[in-house]
Amino acid sequence: MTDTSRRRLLAAFAAAPAVLAAPSWARASVAEARSLHFTHLHTGERLKVEYFGAGAYVPEALREVDRLLRDFRTGDVSPIDPRLLDLLHGLALRIESRQPFQIISGYRSPHTNAALRGKSEHSGVAKRSLHMVGQAVDIRLADVALGDLRKAALALGRGGVGYYPGSNFVHVDTGGVRSW
Repeated sequence: MTDTSRRRLLAAFAAAPAVLAAPSWARASVAEARSLHFTHLHTGERLKVEYFGAGAYVPEALREVDRLLRDFRTGDVSPIDPRLLDLLHGLALRIESRQPFQIISGYRSPHTNAALRGKSEHSGVAKRSLHMVGQAVDIRLADVALGDLRKAALALGRGGVGYYPGSNFVHVDTGGVRSW
């Protein structure tokens, strides 16, 4: 055995305890199957879906998610960013919830977004909301305190995190890393 291979072997043994001690969400292989479980609070619809498997996104599953996260006010369906699903999957692994994500709002049509902006109680609705391009979702979990869900989303560092305790939801998106 050469010195170089001996060093590599020793380095691998030294790193093993750190890898094994990492939380499950950090050890997950990029090729592992990924599933999500949703309940849409406005429509009552439920979906449990494996959206990624065998190293690729599953087109039919993505269409099911698009339909579930449609603009429930208009019925408009738009593609949801798969990175948003990956963000939710990472969040579910991090907090180890066994409950479905409760969906408050997924895709929002420009018409719906403009209408919500016009209502005084929705003054926090952004003019160029990432909901309109399928890159944002408003969620909560029945078995996780809202503040803990917010902290876990912030810890992922994968996009925007909005905290709305008065309305009982956390907003997550795949835009730039920021919080409010």
